[in-house]
Amino acid sequence: MKATITLLPGDGIGPEVIAAGRSVLQSIAQRFGHTFVMQEYLIGGCAIDARGTALPEDTLAACQGADAILLGAVGGPQWDDPAAAIRPEQGLLGLRKQLGLYANLRPVKPHPALLDASPLRSELLAQVDLLVVRELTGGIYFGQPRQRISLNGEEKAIDTMTYSKGEVRRVAHLAFQLALQRGSKVTSVDKANVLECSRLWRQTVTKLAQEYPDVALEHLLVDAAAMHLLTRPATFDVILTANLFGDILTDEASVLSGSMGNLASASLGESINDLGLPRGLYEPIHGSAPDIAGKGIANPIGTILSAAMLLRLSLGLESEALAVEKAVHAAISSGLRTPDLGGELSTGSMTAKIIETLDVSPAVVS
Repeated sequence: MKATITLLPGDGIGPEVIAAGRSVLQSIAQRFGHTFVMQEYLIGGCAIDARGTALPEDTLAACQGADAILLGAVGGPQWDDPAAAIRPEQGLLGLRKQLGLYANLRPVKPHPALLDASPLRSELLAQVDLLVVRELTGGIYFGQPRQRISLNGEEKAIDTMTYSKGEVRRVAHLAFQLALQRGSKVTSVDKANVLECSRLWRQTVTKLAQEYPDVALEHLLVDAAAMHLLTRPATFDVILTANLFGDILTDEASVLSGSMGNLASASLGESINDLGLPRGLYEPIHGSAPDIAGKGIANPIGTILSAAMLLRLSLGLESEALAVEKAVHAAISSGLRTPDLGGELSTGSMTAKIIETLDVSPAVVS
């Protein structure tokens, strides 16, 4: 197979973890007889500094023409001026919007050898295997108007949350379909006791559930869901929720795995690549971590597992995806750790150990 993968290192530790993901993908290509054409482009803060925009035109064009995209992270303290007209996150939000990436998938399955790395009791984590499906292109992050005004001599800020029934239906369909492949349960998270958007969300999801009689549906208010993620996480299968709630809950869920650096994500939507598969955007859930940028100690696992999701969902390479996941599992099982997990391995050393496991595993040439 020949595939084109656009790499967006971004800011902070982004270039370090993308280098890890690139190395793993190159190893997979060599082991399985594929050709992956990978080229890097600017996004986020570094793009603002170099090009005056967080999403340059050539970056967008490269993403639109690629079979898949692998992203590091965007943002950093040097671009944190709240009064700035151009901000790093506009690059990521714009890319999601332009590619129609309306669903973000974030799996959470703690590794058995890392249960003690979480602040939660290990007995709460042993059976955790959940998937968060977060709506990605609606809600308060994209609603209009979004502005600051002066009212009666006082500055006032306005953000607007808005959802249409169609936006809710399409992401809910995906959640129910995924649930059928897993534990056949969807937990829809909203704030229907307060927000009109959430009342529309709950009404729409409830009606859609009639089309999936084999899937159990429960509704939770977001505050209750946040509590239950820490007190009974093993009871969740697929969590379906809106943009803002999903952003917050998935960061909270990262503590179940012991480190935010362990978790991967895929953003999927309407865009189809030349292989007839979703042109997905894949990224670790962590941010740019400017406090450790350049130190070579970032955990590459989230990015490497994102690369595995890329292989599976956008390239249709299931055996290759499994090979990456098994290599990560073996590395963790053997006690290999980066500093965020209490170890001493550098980003490069951890990546090399994972690739070593890939290199000794039998390859099946596609």
